Amino acid sequence: MEIQIELGLRIRYYRKQKKLSQEKLAELSSLHPTYIGQVERGEKNATIESLYHISRGLDIPLGKLFENIENIPSGEERATFFPTEIYYKIMDLPPRKQKQLFQIMDSILSLSET
Repeated sequence: MEIQIELGLRIRYYRKQKKLSQEKLAELSSLHPTYIGQVERGEKNATIESLYHISRGLDIPLGKLFENIENIPSGEERATFFPTEIYYKIMDLPPRKQKQLFQIMDSILSLSET
C-alpha cells in the first residue's frame, strides 16, 4: 500500500472540505506551503509530528487521517477495487457536488432495501 499517497489524498480532502488553501493550512499547521503540497501529492512521507500538526490545522483528530487505512488495497488490486475508485472520484468533487451525489446514492440504495 502506498500509504503516503492515501494520507495525502485524505489531507487534501479534509482541506477542501474546510475550504482552506494549501497556504492557509500551512500557516495553521506551522509548516511550509510547499511541504503541504508535496504531502498531498504523496511525494513526501510525512512524519507523525507533521501529520499531527496538519490534523491540528485541519481541526480534526489525528486518527481520522488513518481511519480504515488498512482496508485499502494497493497495486493491481487497487485498480479493480471499486469502493476505493469511487471514493477518490468523490473526493475530487466540490462539497456541493459530493452532497448531491450522496443524496442520489442514498436514494438508490434505499430502493434496494424495499
